[in-house]
Amino acid sequence: MKHELTALLNQAIVALQRAEVLASDIAPSIQIERTRDKQHGDYATNLAMVLTKSAKMPPRDLAQQIIDALPASDIVEKTELAGPGFINFFIKDTAQHQVIDTILQQKKDYGRCNLGQDKKINLEFISANPTGPLHVGHGRGAAYGASLASLMRVAGYQVHSEYYVNDAGRQMNILAVSVWLRYLGLFGAEFDFPANGYKGDYVFDIAAQM
Repeated sequence: MKHELTALLNQAIVALQRAEVLASDIAPSIQIERTRDKQHGDYATNLAMVLTKSAKMPPRDLAQQIIDALPASDIVEKTELAGPGFINFFIKDTAQHQVIDTILQQKKDYGRCNLGQDKKINLEFISANPTGPLHVGHGRGAAYGASLASLMRVAGYQVHSEYYVNDAGRQMNILAVSVWLRYLGLFGAEFDFPANGYKGDYVFDIAAQM
């Protein structure tokens, strides 16, 4: 809906540029936000306040000119001037349902875009630390990472998703030594446990199983 309203406002800007109300070289960034109160419509923009200096007129006067320059639309019920120069848009109830037909027609292609412009992304997720127990956070990382990869692909990125199986190296050696020392401790061996060893209860559990 914001894209539709942005297109309408851009057409209004062009019309006001032709009428020499606005300079021909301006290209404002149009901000459209959801209103907090339905009495103020469904969406609102502060475009008139952004352009008031360029237009050299009060924002409310410019807002009215923008409203008057807006082309007819099948989605807008009415527009309203509010406050210091806000333009409020009231959306037709039927417009909210039009997107359903588009979704049914495009099916799995609905929402695809080329925002990523085929840029390559290497996305690592989960990578659960193998030196400790799995927990619910690792499951969350899996769901979050997989969803993010899917969204980025739909947005036009080339995504390579990867889960590093980090089961080798220094930390794994420390885990092995920690388990071995706890194992020896179960048979009465006495020693100073290394400061960098793994001290979690799960190390005792593994030693006990051994």
